[in-house]
Amino acid sequence: MKIGFSTGSIALDDVQRGLDIATHCRTNAVELSALREDELDPLLQSLDRLENNLKPFGYISFHAPSKREKMSEIEFVGKLRQVADRGWAIIVHPDVIEDFSLWRALGGAVCIENMDKRKKIGRTAAQLERIFDQLPEATFCFDIGHARQVDPTMQEAESFLRCFKHRIRQVHMSYVNSQSRHERLNFESICAFQQVAHWLDKSIPVILETPVRCGEVDDEISAVEKVFAVDV
Repeated sequence: MKIGFSTGSIALDDVQRGLDIATHCRTNAVELSALREDELDPLLQSLDRLENNLKPFGYISFHAPSKREKMSEIEFVGKLRQVADRGWAIIVHPDVIEDFSLWRALGGAVCIENMDKRKKIGRTAAQLERIFDQLPEATFCFDIGHARQVDPTMQEAESFLRCFKHRIRQVHMSYVNSQSRHERLNFESICAFQQVAHWLDKSIPVILETPVRCGEVDDEISAVEKVFAVDV
């Protein structure tokens, strides 16, 4: 399996520190996070410098800012072109998209994530279907924690997987609490995730959005392995 961490979940905007924690003998994937708009330029400017730090990872993705307030959409998408040119998935929240034609230019690099209960769009498979109709080449970042928060029965999670299994490029995994904060995996979330784990091919990278410290990485990876250890 390809398992790794989001730099934003473990070190916020300190990508170098995030990579230091995320580099572990049991990790082979990483997501570079610029979750806030003012983090985008510094991260893009650091990519060449980070090349050696990224060598241990067989899978790399890039989380685009979750809100766009200062930049125009054409400027925002233009900046992400250099990420697409590297062949990395660009994780995108559907509510930042207004002009679909701009995003279509990024092709299969666009990786749409399903949302938590705070968002007006992207919470259900039916809502995402309309997004994918506009972005036929886009792939899917399945956030299993978001899906469970929206529907604890995991029926909506199964709907996502049934509808978009062919689009899945990566999985986000964490326990998402009632305030929509990402926490470490616990018994409750592991049991819920096991209900739909059989839909996920083990070749799909799993990115943990859990706020771990250096000494907790090994235990968190073991928790992910428990999710896939039971066939339901």
